Amino acid sequence: MNTRLATPALLLTLLASVIASFSYLDINLGELFSQQSLKQMATYASAFLQPDFSPAHSRAIFNGALETLAMSAIGTLLAALLGLLLALPAAGRMGCLAMSAARLLLNALRAIPELVWAALVVLAAGLGPNAGTLALALHTSGVLGRLFAEALENTPKEPAEAIRLAGGGAVAAFCYGTLPGVWPQLLAYTLYRWENNIRMASVLGFVGAGGLGQMLYFSLSLFQQAQAATVILAMLVLVLGVDTFSGWARQRWVSAG
Repeated sequence: MNTRLATPALLLTLLASVIASFSYLDINLGELFSQQSLKQMATYASAFLQPDFSPAHSRAIFNGALETLAMSAIGTLLAALLGLLLALPAAGRMGCLAMSAARLLLNALRAIPELVWAALVVLAAGLGPNAGTLALALHTSGVLGRLFAEALENTPKEPAEAIRLAGGGAVAAFCYGTLPGVWPQLLAYTLYRWENNIRMASVLGFVGAGGLGQMLYFSLSLFQQAQAATVILAMLVLVLGVDTFSGWARQRWVSAG
């Protein structure tokens, strides 16, 4: 009986919440879908159907696409290196104190979104791709570090222990005893995050971090819909290209590993 009453009560609560939200936000749906508003939206949208493929604009987009690609690649590479460095203590291989400190740092890095990191780095390092690269590296290092730590925790310790018992050092034990068994998983995580970073790199330009995102922001700010449409198409092609390459690389390298 309680269950039968709970479902209608929940639906009524959700309905009341939706009605209260419309009332609080003072949204006028009648004005939004009025003839004048629909005409303005149609005029604005139709301007996107004529992309600007002029040589000068195409060259600028090509340079912006290369900048965005470089930001995502370098940011992911730096994040993988920093994440692996922090994953070793986070996996408990350097004591409980180091593990707690490393996990706290990783949580802090990934808790702050890329856009917030970019806004902070832009204030410190100035406008441009350097800010975007650092923002991607900082956030992604927190994500990859946590994933790498979990992978290391699930890796058998016997091969590394055998190398140490044979007289090898800690670096040799990790490189030859631990890393080969976990390398395909680390590579898969890194490629997946690169796919995400290429999308985010296209957005970071809205806070001045360079790349195609900054070009799109300028075009939209000046109501240049034709130029903005070309930038959006370039973003789509770039993301699809990186996704295709990443999928092929995972099947070829990770599956082979």
